[in-house]
Amino acid sequence: MTWAAPCDNEGMPPGSPRDEYASRINALDRAIARYKQRDNFFAASKIALGLMTIVVTVWLAKYHATQIAYVFILITLLIALFVWHERVIRARRRCERLRRFCEQGMTRLEDRWAGTGQAGEQFLDLAHPYARDLDLFGKGSLFELLCTARTRAGESTLAAWLLDRASLEEIEQRSEAIRELAPRLDFRECLALAGEDVRIGVHPDSLIAWSESTTRLDPHRVLRAMLPLLAMCWLLSLVAWFAWDWGIAALLMSVLNLAIRYKLQPRVQASVGKIDEASHDLDILASVLKEIEGERFVSRRLTALQEGLRSQGSAPSTAIRQLDGRVSWLDSHENWIVKVLDLFIFWTPQWVIAIETWRARHGAAVCRWIEVAGEVEALAALGCYAYEHPEDVFPEFVQDGPLLHAVAMAHPLLPRSLAVANDLQLDRNLQLIVVSGPNMAGKSTFIRCVGINVVLAQAGAPVCARRLKLSQLAVAASICVLDSLQGGLSRFYAEILRLKTIDEMSSGGVPVLFLLDELFSGTNSHDRRVGTESFVRHLLARGATGLITTHDLALAKIAEEMADRAANYHFSDQLEDGQLRFDYKLTPGTVQTTNALKLMRSIGLDV
Repeated sequence: MTWAAPCDNEGMPPGSPRDEYASRINALDRAIARYKQRDNFFAASKIALGLMTIVVTVWLAKYHATQIAYVFILITLLIALFVWHERVIRARRRCERLRRFCEQGMTRLEDRWAGTGQAGEQFLDLAHPYARDLDLFGKGSLFELLCTARTRAGESTLAAWLLDRASLEEIEQRSEAIRELAPRLDFRECLALAGEDVRIGVHPDSLIAWSESTTRLDPHRVLRAMLPLLAMCWLLSLVAWFAWDWGIAALLMSVLNLAIRYKLQPRVQASVGKIDEASHDLDILASVLKEIEGERFVSRRLTALQEGLRSQGSAPSTAIRQLDGRVSWLDSHENWIVKVLDLFIFWTPQWVIAIETWRARHGAAVCRWIEVAGEVEALAALGCYAYEHPEDVFPEFVQDGPLLHAVAMAHPLLPRSLAVANDLQLDRNLQLIVVSGPNMAGKSTFIRCVGINVVLAQAGAPVCARRLKLSQLAVAASICVLDSLQGGLSRFYAEILRLKTIDEMSSGGVPVLFLLDELFSGTNSHDRRVGTESFVRHLLARGATGLITTHDLALAKIAEEMADRAANYHFSDQLEDGQLRFDYKLTPGTVQTTNALKLMRSIGLDV
């Protein structure tokens, strides 16, 4: 059984992504210039009209006091100017955010993106079998190249997809959705505009924990009705005090309301603290959900996600905005006037009860809403990658493995103009490739290239290759294993702990793809040879497949001794005009040259 994505460029808009971004940036520059002119005009007009209003008011008050009402015409015009100016400012900011979105796309296309996006370092687990080795997170990482998410849920979802392979059915559905989203630049722009200028605001863990918690302040209808009634009675008692000198009534109502407020205070404060922790920048989540609700999808995954955005008949974006509005009213309890009145009119308890009532109605659905928003954002991020790299292909998956057949595969994090493509074939007949070569020839980069493309493929994304056919593979790498002062580990011990992890993975149901760089370089040549060969034979016996690199030619004999299922390949160099040249092409056979002494001499060392 196999599954392959259909034609990769189907549905793409005419023109290259670079041309489209450049066209939109030019149009936005013109729009921003117009809005700047209007901004300046309205700013000057408000100043002029404000001064005119002051002069006219003084003049009428001094000479025509009976006609002072005409000042309200100027005040009305001034208010209208403020409203129109605010609209211009919002439109200008929108254009500026859109321009930043398009400019970020240009930086990725022009290979200027490293260090400009979300590095995702919070998702890096040093014990993960390949995250650090394949540069998934950090400056210049795969995550930084891919991530366009506005919410933490989107970031977390994308990171989770990169850290673990999906099922074949899941990969198929994601790829279908990514292909649908790839040409939808307008939709991705709308997601990028969600909320205000703050990029990441929603704290999903706190919001989900609050939404699924038990009630802290009982939102029962009796309490909801009693507090407004007591507040109204207190206000009426003040009126009675001033109108009929019923001071005793005002005193009694004040004491009663203070007593009830004191009784509610602990639960109110507990609820306010949890609400404040959970409700940061809800407008971003509401905006993202609104864009998802309003889009028309056809792929199975996206339509299913859209259908999941339902809670008792109301749109999730509307419900979230209702919550955001109630939280905004609750936040006004910090005002000193409200603080005084709050003792008698129950301002904070009433809004807490209103928010708890919202939670009782919608809380069970919040987790699903956040998951949907995060998944659509992750799919949109991969769709953006597919749009900006139309030459990349979606892989073909087969059930039986291990299998990895790649044609013209290159490293997706390298500039496309510099990345050298290579072919690779691993299957049951050829389980192991030993890659030899001198320093700086490209051995480590090549096995990283293999691993990172497999990670992309099993996340449902297109890969940097002309063709890729593979089975499901459990990726495991030992490329960038470091020592740890804090953990008290030497590099060698950290390396053998990683190999223990790979060994445990090989006993699972999915064939392991192992990527081992300069294994056991921290020990002597004899132990390195024996340890490497024994470990690799053990993995192959369990159905694993993979590559090991070395510049020690003695290790190349491993492939010779397992010629029925292993082969030697190499990268080489050439000395031209006193300088080393590398072609980074994978070639059958064992390397015949070394360059350590050449490199030392090239920088002036006397060796």
